[in-house]
Amino acid sequence: MPARRLSLADRLIQELDRGLRTVAAANVSARPFPDQGVEETVHDQAARKHAAALMRVNHAGEIAAQALYHGQAMAARNPEIRAQMLAAARDETDHLAWCERRVRELGSRTSLLAPVWYAGSFAIGVLAGISGDRTSLGFVEETEQQVAEHLDSHLHELPPGDERSRRIVAQMKADEDRHADEARSKGAMGLPRPVRALMRRTARLMTRTAYRL
Repeated sequence: MPARRLSLADRLIQELDRGLRTVAAANVSARPFPDQGVEETVHDQAARKHAAALMRVNHAGEIAAQALYHGQAMAARNPEIRAQMLAAARDETDHLAWCERRVRELGSRTSLLAPVWYAGSFAIGVLAGISGDRTSLGFVEETEQQVAEHLDSHLHELPPGDERSRRIVAQMKADEDRHADEARSKGAMGLPRPVRALMRRTARLMTRTAYRL
């Protein structure tokens, strides 16, 4: 028998479940941890606190990325684009697991505002998806370019010698660069300058807040 087509209510319940699991449950990585086999070298308390805050910011960013991709996948018109969004979201699940474990190792916690990051980003993702697949792909390309820049800055901000965190961030950056390239190859449409500027301001606000909360 053919699979039953999900109603809008079914899909919303499915997405609510996915969101709750992303925010509240321990995420599991499908790939090996990039810092596997690297010894802990960060022992100074101030350095550990700073590194943990940076990785908390990265974890919050991955919560938002999950939500964006799921929102865009839900609204995508083209099944191929939907599959691409969901595949990218699976990479972000790995990132979540890596960042969460590293934050715990450094003696800290993930952002208290994770539900807010997820809900707001999911809504943005749906709006991007509704605007059309090429615009949605353009949103992916711009988002991932900005995220890659942010991760590159963290590679320089992490405490000297924190190779465990640095390995994680470097692999995340490689994945985000690949997502941007894939979106571009599928016909991503460039976003207007005011939209790109608004995205940067929103990202800065989230970064500053997640660093502390």
